[in-house]
Amino acid sequence: MTETNDYLPYWVYDARQVGELDRRFIDTFEVDGFTLMQRAARAAYLELAQHWPMPGRLVVFCGPGNNGGDGALVARRAMEAGWNVRLVAPIDLSKASGDAARAFDAYREADGRIEDFIDEPIVGDLVVDALFGTGLNRDVDGPMAAAIDRINEASARGIGVLSIDIASGVDAGTGRVWGRAVTADTTITFIGLKMGLLTGDGAAHCGELAFDDLDAPDALYEDQPYIARRITHRDLRHVLPKRARSAHKGSNGHVLCLGGGRGMGGAIRMSAEAALRAGAGLVSVVCHSDHAGAMSQARPELMCLGLGNEPLADDGGERLDALIEGASVIALGPGLGQSAWGDALWQRALAADKPVVVDADALNRLARSDVERSNWVLTPHPGEAGRLLGWSTADVVADRVSAARALADRYQAVVALKGAGTLIATDKELWLCTQGNPGMAVGGMGDLLTGVVAGLVAQGLSLAEAGVFGVYVHALAGDAAASADGERGLLPGDLFSGIRRQVNPNRP
Repeated sequence: MTETNDYLPYWVYDARQVGELDRRFIDTFEVDGFTLMQRAARAAYLELAQHWPMPGRLVVFCGPGNNGGDGALVARRAMEAGWNVRLVAPIDLSKASGDAARAFDAYREADGRIEDFIDEPIVGDLVVDALFGTGLNRDVDGPMAAAIDRINEASARGIGVLSIDIASGVDAGTGRVWGRAVTADTTITFIGLKMGLLTGDGAAHCGELAFDDLDAPDALYEDQPYIARRITHRDLRHVLPKRARSAHKGSNGHVLCLGGGRGMGGAIRMSAEAALRAGAGLVSVVCHSDHAGAMSQARPELMCLGLGNEPLADDGGERLDALIEGASVIALGPGLGQSAWGDALWQRALAADKPVVVDADALNRLARSDVERSNWVLTPHPGEAGRLLGWSTADVVADRVSAARALADRYQAVVALKGAGTLIATDKELWLCTQGNPGMAVGGMGDLLTGVVAGLVAQGLSLAEAGVFGVYVHALAGDAAASADGERGLLPGDLFSGIRRQVNPNRP
């Protein structure tokens, strides 16, 4: 069963958990390891033939482990299909044992030759990467590092690259790159979906994903531990049913957006409009008085309160408190700035017992404070996450799973750790979003996410549901906009119609 990215399995595992599935498959269901290797080679070759249907010059890079054995059996199938095949070994394959050694013997029996790696440009039409599997846990060096460099050099020249199970050099559990990693066009993975394929740097290196369960029975996966759940459209339909015919604006909550300090009105306006497009019944904005008039004219559906340089002076504090009292949820941070003006709004918001979605400048304040509460959603990017945890950004990127869980535990919050393969940590689950695209790496996208999450909270979703499905809706809208006109040049405003479309998953 080969899957596209839209129909990948629901459960996501780390490397150890997939190893346990593999062992359980062999021990409990009486399938020997070489049979699984043959099935993996069959699936990999079918994926190869689908993307590169015309036989040409194929270069297969193999390590001495089982991943290399998969590659050897793919090479044998390719030879039989008319490819001109070279199998290249950066490390002496005499170290191979067990099923891998058997696979290399099968390749030789088909008159296949194994060549030593020579550090020179690759000549061919397609490269199969079978250097490392899921067990890598140290920086790649020596001939294997040189081989990866040559594969990536070939990729830059337009030669296709197919990785088997995972792009070599990527950590299967975290997506961390161990020094260097293959950049594949396509990766086909087996038995269980690995976290490292889908988050952090791993998502960039593994390319388009395909999955094959190697004919595993459903019983293999029953009651087995997993690391995360992938968000799916089926889940979204369940949390966003059609509205009752008797619904009115009060039925769908009131979002209060606090931010938009002097010179930064655009950020909070995008959050506010996203909350409207996500379905909130009412949205109010408190921003600097410089921006309130223009914001009301540009989007008259927003109710704007402008506060001057001393926001709590005169009746400003009373008016702010009245809005906070009437709000269902507060979106706090976009354009808040680092001045005393922003401090006043920050303190007032966190003093209230209201759900809060915290982003941007509010996260930076949180990193410097000792605020404790439990009814909030934090939406940091890796740099903000590092400040919140006292970690370096590099440490967050190297282990996004641990970072998301640590943030959720430290702040007793629902945490959406943004980036490729956004992770949402709740008190019960870790969720993974496999949608989204590089075009969304532009200023203002996080402001939209803040508004979407707040809009869903206002409509009655729990903080966990709003965090999970706010991320998903935002990513789907980004993918729709990129599909229409391309990733480069994508703007946050291009997502508004898509947000509205995605929060109506049961539309005719």
